[in-house]
Amino acid sequence: MKKILLNFLVATACIAGNGLMAQEVSTITLKPTDSAPIINKNIYGHFAEHLGRLIYDGLYVGEDSSIPNTKGVRNDIIKALKDLDIPVLRWPGGCFADTYHWKDGIGPKEDRPTIVNQWWGGVTEDNSFGTHNFLDLCEELETEPYLAANVGSGTVKELADWVQYVNHAGVSPMSKLRQENGRKEPWKVTYWGVGNEAWGCGGHMTAEYYANVYKKYATFMTDWNNGTGLYRIASGANAGDYHWTEVLMRDIPTNLLEGVALHSYSVIDWSNKGSATGFTKKQYFQTMQRALHMEELVTRHSAIMDKYDPENKVALIVDEWGGWYDVEEGTNPGFLYQQNTMRDAMIAGTTLNIFNNHARRVKMANLAQAVNVLQAVILTDGEKMLLTPTYWVMQMYKVHQDATLIPLNLEGENYVMDGEELPAISASASKAKDGKVHISLVNIDSENAHEVSIDLSEMTLSDLSARILTSKNVQDYNSFEDPESIKPVPFKDFKMKKGKLDVEVPPFSVIVFGEK
Repeated sequence: MKKILLNFLVATACIAGNGLMAQEVSTITLKPTDSAPIINKNIYGHFAEHLGRLIYDGLYVGEDSSIPNTKGVRNDIIKALKDLDIPVLRWPGGCFADTYHWKDGIGPKEDRPTIVNQWWGGVTEDNSFGTHNFLDLCEELETEPYLAANVGSGTVKELADWVQYVNHAGVSPMSKLRQENGRKEPWKVTYWGVGNEAWGCGGHMTAEYYANVYKKYATFMTDWNNGTGLYRIASGANAGDYHWTEVLMRDIPTNLLEGVALHSYSVIDWSNKGSATGFTKKQYFQTMQRALHMEELVTRHSAIMDKYDPENKVALIVDEWGGWYDVEEGTNPGFLYQQNTMRDAMIAGTTLNIFNNHARRVKMANLAQAVNVLQAVILTDGEKMLLTPTYWVMQMYKVHQDATLIPLNLEGENYVMDGEELPAISASASKAKDGKVHISLVNIDSENAHEVSIDLSEMTLSDLSARILTSKNVQDYNSFEDPESIKPVPFKDFKMKKGKLDVEVPPFSVIVFGEK
């Protein structure tokens, strides 16, 4: 058995995962402070791209489907997403966003032109799911929409018209068009992505060129002082491209910029991603290396942003993250359909802990993606639907949404393989608005349990309860034949005595403690 040292600091600086050293004894001291940042609920956001079976034959089955639906969207998916308290949903891409022309998806469906999805499988879609469908869904889910605008193949006028169409309450050609299409009141969309991956599928631009393009689009989206309150998000860096963030923060005035994006996936090798389920212990270790690299990415991009924006006006938006593997055998390679195992639960738990601990700068994140694509929280097969291990991590962690962060310092033994080491334990903690404290622990070690001791003597806490997500094998997943094989269960194997909590965290498991 291994023992880990965790020490929750009062300081507002988030230093989770830095400088980890092997230790034999551990203590966690929780000290809530009014100066700590709030964990923005939008960190628990999701992403729905027109890709594979996410929209069509996934989320959207059409009004005439035998599958119970609301305006064509599956009722079981609506319920599942509501149960996550999903705060924000990004749409329509992704790479698809920079080929999507929003006017193709409004008006009578029989009059809508078709489009070839050149990025994802070369399939032809009929634009039956468009702006009204998406924004009505967000209303049903009580979630904020995040629209990704077409900069790569679109125009400034096209984006300005879209903003007017969905947001303008007064008299204008676009508000009139919206009303003619059956929607009287505007939706009031706040979050807008100005292009996607401008360094790649969004146009293969340089940072310097995109910064100028961004400024032009951002200018015409709103008035002089952004009186409409738009939250404009620039297409940000590809993982460790720190030059990209440097240029955007240097060249774009903060009065034109509310957020800068960051994309990073936990991929072992882009040319050989490996199986989603048939991975080896070594491949698992390598995947966790990539996932934990998010700590360095967020830290270094945040440091650049601090240099140009010391007042913390501009947010870091990690609007694409997650695991990416080879598609399941027999499926379209362009549809990115993959299973979801306990490895994905480890990615989710550790990544969300990182975002929580960097809540000062990270204000939104969007898991890629919601249904049937990449690290999905939901998979469907005809009328069947299942919730993945990743779904359950998001469900367990929702207690952190809009809670006050309790910053942490983590020290302890490592997860070792072939001479390489990773911190075995990941953690974050918060204090909810009702005053209750929650602690999230993840042990990524594929073979060894780790013992954690938490000193609670300086706090007045009520009785704690806990839930755990784990399985027999790290390759285990929920199937349509056994959809509830992996789900959280009550966890009581911990001891509370004289203000100290001792717990043995099993291999590849997630535990969330909370006051009753």
